[in-house]
Amino acid sequence: MSYLEIFLLALSLCADTLAVTMAFGASSKKIGLGTHLKIDLTLGFIQAAFTAIGWALGAACLSLIESVDHWIAFGLLLFIGVKMIVEAVRPASEDDKADLMHFWPLVVAGIATSIDALAVGISMAMMSLGAVKLGVTFAAIFAVTALVAAIGLTGGRAFEKVLGRKAGIAAGVILIAIGIKILLEHLVF
Repeated sequence: MSYLEIFLLALSLCADTLAVTMAFGASSKKIGLGTHLKIDLTLGFIQAAFTAIGWALGAACLSLIESVDHWIAFGLLLFIGVKMIVEAVRPASEDDKADLMHFWPLVVAGIATSIDALAVGISMAMMSLGAVKLGVTFAAIFAVTALVAAIGLTGGRAFEKVLGRKAGIAAGVILIAIGIKILLEHLVF
């Protein structure tokens, strides 16, 4: 695997991260630097960790993961999407909006966006990559995911300024649509 392929792999794993961080950014009026970094680094870490865990599981668990990964991703994205739609529709205090920035909702979002990374990690186990290439791959996945998360948060705030409360609804619908797409790709194709 070339370094360009590693970068493209890391970038391809970030589509869901971009949607989730745009939703986080749209649901919050103000995101401080500390919260911004917490979100960026947590999502980057989870994405890289799931890839590493997948690699460690290897080919032995491939059939087990393939049989349920789409259901797990769908369920988590559905949960987050519905939660965002509900929060956008009902009047919310500033405390309610800040809830999306707490640790456990962030971890759930990280897991939901990293299910594919687990499967990619399993497939990487079959490539016989050396230790250096594996390290570079995990580091690239972390860095690219954190950067995409930062872009998503910033873009989400801009999206919210243009659409107001509709941004939270749109972000929730996008997450649900991604979950449905993942589910259909596995059930139909």
